[in-house]
Amino acid sequence: MSVENTTPAPAPSDFIRDIVAGHVAEKRYAKIVTRFPPEPNGYLHIGHAKSICLNFGIAREHNGQCNLRFDDTNPVKEDVEYVQSITTDVQWLVAGWADHCLGFKPKGAHPAKVTSNGQPDYYLGPVAPGADSEAFFASDYFDQLYEYALELIRRGKAYVCDLSPEDTEKYRGAPDRPGQDSPFRNRSVAENLDLFQRMKAGEFPDGARSLRSKIDMASPNMWLRDPLLYRIRHVAHHHAGDKWCIYPLYDYAHCLSDYLEGITHSICTLEFVDHRPLYDWVLDSLGLPRALPHQYEFAKLNLAYTLVSKRKLLQLVNEKVVTGWDDPRMPTISGLRRRGIPASALRTFVTGVGVTKFDSLTEAAVFENAVRNDLNATAARRLAVLKPIKIVLTNLQPGEVVECTATNNPQDENPTTRPVALTREVFIESDDFAEVPPPKYFRLKPGGEVRLKYACIIKLDEIVKDATGTITELRCTAQLDTRSGQPNADKKVKGTIHWVSASHCIEAEVRLYDRLFTVAEPAAQEDFLKVVNPKSLEIVTARLETSLATAKPADRFQFERLGYFALDKDSAPDSRLIFNRTITLKDTWAK
Repeated sequence: MSVENTTPAPAPSDFIRDIVAGHVAEKRYAKIVTRFPPEPNGYLHIGHAKSICLNFGIAREHNGQCNLRFDDTNPVKEDVEYVQSITTDVQWLVAGWADHCLGFKPKGAHPAKVTSNGQPDYYLGPVAPGADSEAFFASDYFDQLYEYALELIRRGKAYVCDLSPEDTEKYRGAPDRPGQDSPFRNRSVAENLDLFQRMKAGEFPDGARSLRSKIDMASPNMWLRDPLLYRIRHVAHHHAGDKWCIYPLYDYAHCLSDYLEGITHSICTLEFVDHRPLYDWVLDSLGLPRALPHQYEFAKLNLAYTLVSKRKLLQLVNEKVVTGWDDPRMPTISGLRRRGIPASALRTFVTGVGVTKFDSLTEAAVFENAVRNDLNATAARRLAVLKPIKIVLTNLQPGEVVECTATNNPQDENPTTRPVALTREVFIESDDFAEVPPPKYFRLKPGGEVRLKYACIIKLDEIVKDATGTITELRCTAQLDTRSGQPNADKKVKGTIHWVSASHCIEAEVRLYDRLFTVAEPAAQEDFLKVVNPKSLEIVTARLETSLATAKPADRFQFERLGYFALDKDSAPDSRLIFNRTITLKDTWAK
């Protein structure tokens, strides 16, 4: 049985960590508080893993807290399914590493008001995830965000606009020309307050009015051209219910959610650089009493042969290119977990690629090697044959069992062993036999000898075929005196192959997963569906040694000479075993 590595690695160094370390040294904050703020409109992917590990890593390194907060401001695209999957993914990724930094709140707690010092009226310390706690939600703050919007109106910094969505976009201008003021920009404070309250009361249909910030329609930064703060949407919310028919925009809700939670360092990817002035404008415009959070940006993870666009991943699901969000070929965290990728390997990879301000493409081999290195140290070795061909050892009697000893993991400091049964009939990999071998072929061939790993040397004496010329079995002689501890154990042959006993094995479905795309940058293709790898999944009926009958979902195995494998969630131990190939032993794409 494998044991995942949860030993904390040495803290890495990068420009964001250097900033945080400087703030800690000067005692700017009493406590470092970060957050991971996904929108619940899809499943998390490998790119999110980098953000999770950065935010939780900084909190862990400074005895701080990292809140899981759903930025759920768009109920049209959001769903409780995504909330549940994201919560599961985050807890899995940080378990045993930084789960003590995971900030949850008492279940059902909502800040109805803010106290005199600007803090919400419930405890925001780290609450252990469990039945009585839940993640944070931006929708928890809808009452307070509404009050903040009223304050912006009172201060003359927001107005109700009657432009249609199409006209709003036209008035916005373009990067090379300024926008135009809305004809409703100079409404009085009293009129804006009245209209906004009536928006909240549900008097107006979707799209009829919006609340906009009053900044600068001539700003070179398009995000400062009176961006929307609220829109009308008569639709129920998956978390807040049907209380609201106006919903805040992401940029408005995000910075204030950070403030309400006492976030010290709001860490985003580079596409939010241009949003930062708006982030600061909202906070500065309200005259808030406490220290304000600050936004920092880093380059997102771009992995070769991978897509991370939620829209395109959803298209793969909807068009049934894959079986679902957790298909093991998907770059989603749930897909990677189902495939058998350990959380420790994923953390090692996303931490190892570093944190910079420059976009780059990370080679897929870097990720795959991180997985191999992790599994090589922890995965138990087992014998399995994926595409079997039968061998009859003619000098063993029917029913005879020769017990051999196999090593569970040679990487262990004190390796343990297990017995494996050598019997008259065994299976070997069909690729390990060639009737007409190429030059320098060191596996089984007519008249040739190979060693069955952990057992003995065998010699091929006869090839048996049926009436159609199909090979049905290979008849060999087992040189039993070449087993470990026997007189000729040191006899050398150039080939060693794996095998399983035909009478001491189990049958299982094995899914051989490979990269989903055939090109390094599928997102750059005009039609990314045309570069889907037709060989990304092959299903075989394999023979496995009997010890694998008791495999558990958390176990990881190296099928010797074949790769690393894990039990699939759809397995039924008493009837149908299914194993997924996590990764091959070597990089087969390097050629």
